[in-house]
Amino acid sequence: MAEAGASASAPRAAQGTSPLAQTLCRSLSASMDGTGTGPVFVASYRPGPGETALPPPLRTSAFTYDNALAAIALTACGEVESARRIGDALLAALVRDRTFSDGRVRNAYRAGPVGDGPLALPGWWDAEAKHWAEDAYQDGTATGNVAWAALALLTLDASAPEAGYRAGARRMLGWIADQTADAREPEGYSGGVDGFDPSQVRLAWKSTEHNLDVHALAAWLHRLDGRPDAARIAATARGFLDAVYAQEPGVFRLGTTPEGKLQPTTHVALDTQLWPLIGVSDAPGSWQRALDFAERHLATRGGFDFNEDRDGLWVEGTAQAALTLRALGRSARAEDLVAVLAGQVSPSGFLFATDVDRLTTGIAIGPASQEPDFYYFRRPHLGATAWGVLAAKGWNPFTGRSVE
Repeated sequence: MAEAGASASAPRAAQGTSPLAQTLCRSLSASMDGTGTGPVFVASYRPGPGETALPPPLRTSAFTYDNALAAIALTACGEVESARRIGDALLAALVRDRTFSDGRVRNAYRAGPVGDGPLALPGWWDAEAKHWAEDAYQDGTATGNVAWAALALLTLDASAPEAGYRAGARRMLGWIADQTADAREPEGYSGGVDGFDPSQVRLAWKSTEHNLDVHALAAWLHRLDGRPDAARIAATARGFLDAVYAQEPGVFRLGTTPEGKLQPTTHVALDTQLWPLIGVSDAPGSWQRALDFAERHLATRGGFDFNEDRDGLWVEGTAQAALTLRALGRSARAEDLVAVLAGQVSPSGFLFATDVDRLTTGIAIGPASQEPDFYYFRRPHLGATAWGVLAAKGWNPFTGRSVE
């Protein structure tokens, strides 16, 4: 596995020149056409087959996670100036929130150029209720999304150290430490906040994925600056990862319940099995059993599903698996997965989110959900496209460098 370190020099474009990498890099770059030259957020989804328009909650939505990934992927493509436009939008979001000034970023912003004043959030006119509507999750702040925004800023800091990206990432990490630290065993960082301004609900559960994101961010900042607070945060999040890894059957749990209990191993997620293997520099060899677990229990349709029900191909997760396999030296299997991704390119040049009409995850969107209502649909997806670039080019988003 490549060392999970960050180079002090400017990152170079990843060397992969596969047809898929070329197609997806062109598509990411083209997604900014007609948006001027300043800070911008890119819409996360486009209408899928048979759709003339997206559902209202998605029509103007640019999810922070997707845009952070796009900035990292554009860097891997060698399109650093385009990547910086997204990075500058993330910095604007950090300092020009309509309500808060504590270092958070929202889960989503309104797609398009960022103007003056407070940043606009997604929303739509609800004609039946006759009022402007917003989405509680999109207005909220998930811990992992803050960490991903900061990882994008650190990626950009390597080529533009004067632009304030590192300071922005440090402030985001500060919000995570101040607002989500949870001393209940296993100690770690909770899910963030959900709901509408100004009174949002704190999420008491802790996510394995989020704590991996926090560890990668804090460890990267500590390597750059050597600050002890970053080292402590990285160690706390790493301890959480150790605690949620079940030696038998060799799988990472989703995290903890709101009450603080470990989640069972009967329901798992693909990304939770993969990211620790490329996001922790000294990951123990035993953790690789999680990838073997995924191959046995989550593989389907030539790639991988989000969870164990295997009801369809999760394109983003299949790209994550390809990158992880490449980092572990399993190149032949990685190339097989890249070939599967190449079969999921939409007419727009973006990757579809899935190969089925609706892909289940078994996860709820937020605390108000009465059922597991987080789905992926067969729509062109910015996040999947960005992960496709990273897989095709072998670029590790947790380190800012190639895995090869």
